[in-house]
Parts: sequence; C-alpha cells; structure tokens
Amino acid sequence: MDVRHSIAGLICTAFLCIGPALADDDHPIGDAVHALPLFDAHIHYKQPAWDAYPPASVIELMDKNGVAMGLVSSTPDEGTIRLWEYAPTRIVPELRPYHGSAGSSNWTKSPGIEDYLLERLDKYPHEGLGEFHIHQIDPSDEPLLRKVTAMAKARNIPIHIHSGAAPVNLLYRLEPALTIIWAHAGMSEPANIVEEMMAKHKTLYADTSFRENDILDAGPSLDPDWERVLKRFSKRFMVGTDTWVNGQWARYSELIAINRLWLSLLPRDTAERIAYKNAEELFGRSISNQQIGTR
Repeated sequence: MDVRHSIAGLICTAFLCIGPALADDDHPIGDAVHALPLFDAHIHYKQPAWDAYPPASVIELMDKNGVAMGLVSSTPDEGTIRLWEYAPTRIVPELRPYHGSAGSSNWTKSPGIEDYLLERLDKYPHEGLGEFHIHQIDPSDEPLLRKVTAMAKARNIPIHIHSGAAPVNLLYRLEPALTIIWAHAGMSEPANIVEEMMAKHKTLYADTSFRENDILDAGPSLDPDWERVLKRFSKRFMVGTDTWVNGQWARYSELIAINRLWLSLLPRDTAERIAYKNAEELFGRSISNQQIGTR
C-alpha cells in the first residue's frame, strides 16, 4: 500500500468533523481526490538526480502517484531536456537561468545570461522562464530583468519566481502584461499577503510547494486563512513538490499524498481546479489519467 492510500483513514476521520448542513457545492471531495490526475507545477531535475533517478524512474514515480504531467526546470537546463525528450507528453519544460557558476544568489550578475537564455529559448520549446530566485531588489539588476520579462512576454510564457512580494510587484511594474507563477506561494509570506497579491495582480498564479504545513491545520483540517485564499483564488493555484534535492525525490510519494490530503478537504470544483484544471488553461494542455503509463 503506498502512502497516498495510507492516509485515507485520516481523510475519513477529518470528514466526521464536518457538519451535515453543507450545500452540495461545499462538500469536500474527500476520498474521491485519489481519482484526480495531478499536475506537479514545481519539479526540478538537477544534475545530482540524473544517476540516482534516471528519466524512466522519474516517470514511474509520477505514474505511481497519479501525476499526469509536470512543470520542470533544472540546474543545468540539460536535466529538463533529458526528461522532456524521454517523456514529451508528460513534461512541460521551463528554462532556469542557473548553469555553470550562475546560481540562485548571483545569476543576475553573471555575464552572458541574456545570450544563454535566448539561445536555449530558441533551441528548445520551453513554456516558462524560471524558477529563479530574487532574494532582494537591486536597482542594478533592472536592465536584465526588463530583458527577461520582455523574453517571456514576446513568447507568451509565464515567469516562475521564488521571492517575497516585492520582487513580484517589481516584475509587474517592468511588464504589466506578464503572467507570473509565484513559487511556494511566496514561501514565507502569510496567507493575507498572498491574498492581497492575488487580488492586485490578475495574472498571478502560485504553486503551493513547501506550503503544505501552512495549509493543513491539526485534525487534519484546513487553516482558515489559507482555506479562504485557496477558495477565493481557486483558478490560480497549482500543487507542487519542489524536487530540489534527491531527498525530495525519495519523499515524492509522501509529498503527493500530503497534497492530496489537503485537496481532499476542499469542494470538488476547487480541488479539481488546483489539481490540474488551472494548469490545463495556463499551458493549453489536456490533462487526464489516460496519460499515466505513457510517455
């Protein structure tokens, strides 16, 4: 029995605490969440994973956990391309700027970044730019960030950013027509700030990787603030696992099970949107369980 089914008892226990007077549209999806295909909106396939988790084993992990498709960026980009070439119908590639000596703390200062991004975007069918980090706003970075946002806008692809609220506001100031995926729903930003940002920027999406413990309350139940935000902006959230180290790949089934647990506490329509329908609309894909077991 895998982890996602081992939590079924917890899910059922949670439902016993829900009052019977709910309207049909408000009833949690419950154990039926296991039938939903998932889109994992935050996957990395970094170089240390290539030998430990060859492409076939990554797709097998996705199959085992009902993950029909995933958004992948890698350090270096070769990892993303390896997965995409192995399973092009299952992988949505996005371009991370990190390579060589350019990493999360210095990529905006590294020479040749603009040329590198343009070359990779021309060579491969990337459908996003990121995930990249902006730890703090540095005015000297603005010329490069203007070029990065222009690349995304010209290709009609989203930017995937790991940051607090201020850098997201900066990117929208540089290119108001941008579409942004906010990694980890702001990572450490509280639910009320995420709500304010979603209300302010109509093309702001978010993946919920690393926010599971914030979303889930004891019981298990949903944290009231996060429940409000997820329901209010149900059309712009997606789940994610963030396989940034091999330990995350080792926990992949557990991470997916936790995501299905909090999704199970939401109404069916909301759960379906966050599980896969928002990704369908954002990336123009059809996502279904029929993709499980295919490449």
